[in-house]
Amino acid sequence: MASIFTKIVNAEIPSYKIAEDENFYAFLDIFPLAKGHTLVIPKKEVDYLFDLDDELYAGLQMFAKKVAVALKEAIPCVKVGVAVLGLEVPHAHIHLVPMNSEKDINFANPKLELSKEEFQEIQQKITDQLK
Repeated sequence: MASIFTKIVNAEIPSYKIAEDENFYAFLDIFPLAKGHTLVIPKKEVDYLFDLDDELYAGLQMFAKKVAVALKEAIPCVKVGVAVLGLEVPHAHIHLVPMNSEKDINFANPKLELSKEEFQEIQQKITDQLK
């Protein structure tokens, strides 16, 4: 059975897409820790990040870097934090979280509840930086 992320890549489930190429996909987390919290995934469904072959792993990191640079320009923050957890969804993924302090990337924090309009505004701000 395909993971929820594979269903997002295949447009079976809608997402707030930030960036996409032939191998990777980035989209807003719908349960964000901060405005702009973005997930970056390989399109190939592999459960564990370190099971990716070297080329795919390196490509994922470079794709995430490009997204993180745009994210920092779009969402005022000190830095964009990076986290790899991967226990909830069996599909390798990287969290990019705008941070003003280290507590901003604590996954025990309450998640933000944003409206569709807020997600779309954030999506537009980040995608504008990628152009």
